[in-house]
Amino acid sequence: MAIAKKAAGSPAPKAEIPIGGRIRATRLARGLTLGQVAAAAGLTEGFVSKLERDQVSPSVASLVAVCEALGLKVGDLFDAPESAIVRAGDGAQINFGGSDAKEYLLSSGNQTSIEVLHSVIEAGGSAGAELYSLNCEVEFVYVLRGQLEIVLGPERQLLSAGDAMTFRGRDPHTWLNPTDQQVEVLWVLSPAP
Repeated sequence: MAIAKKAAGSPAPKAEIPIGGRIRATRLARGLTLGQVAAAAGLTEGFVSKLERDQVSPSVASLVAVCEALGLKVGDLFDAPESAIVRAGDGAQINFGGSDAKEYLLSSGNQTSIEVLHSVIEAGGSAGAELYSLNCEVEFVYVLRGQLEIVLGPERQLLSAGDAMTFRGRDPHTWLNPTDQQVEVLWVLSPAP
C-alpha cells in the first residue's frame, strides 16, 4: 500500500528573496534527483519542484527538511547584509517558512555563532502544525508586541509583550499567533542554523 507523502506548504506569490534557485543548484551540484531529495525530506517530488521554482511558501518544517536532505544550513539560502550594521527597516527580508509572517535577518549572514531574526506575524500566522527542530543549541524568543504561542512537544506557552523564552533549538517545536492582532517577535538562534 502506498503511503501519501506530505506536501507541507502553501501556494505563494513570487518570494521576496528567491531561494529556489539555490536549492536547485545545491541539489544538482550534489548529483541528487528531485525524487531523492523529496524522499529524504519526506515531501512530494511535486512540492520540491515547486519549491525550486519559488512557486510555494514552505512551512518551517518543510524548509528545514529540504535543507537537511541537501546538507545545507537554512541560513545558506539567504544573502547576508553587506555590513555588520543593520539600520532600522534595512534587514534583509527572508522566507524562513511559515505563513502570514514577514521575517527580517538582523545579524550579518557571515556570522555563524548567532542569527537574529525580527518577525511580524499576522493574526493566525504560524510555522505550521507540524513540529520542527533547528540545527542550533539555543533558541531564544522575545515578544515585542502582541502574543505568541510556543508549542514545545506537548507543552504550550502563551507569551505576551515583554515575555521571553529560551529552549533547545533541536527540541521539536512550532509557533503560532493565536490572536486576531499582529505580533512582533525577536528570535535569537545560536549557533546560526
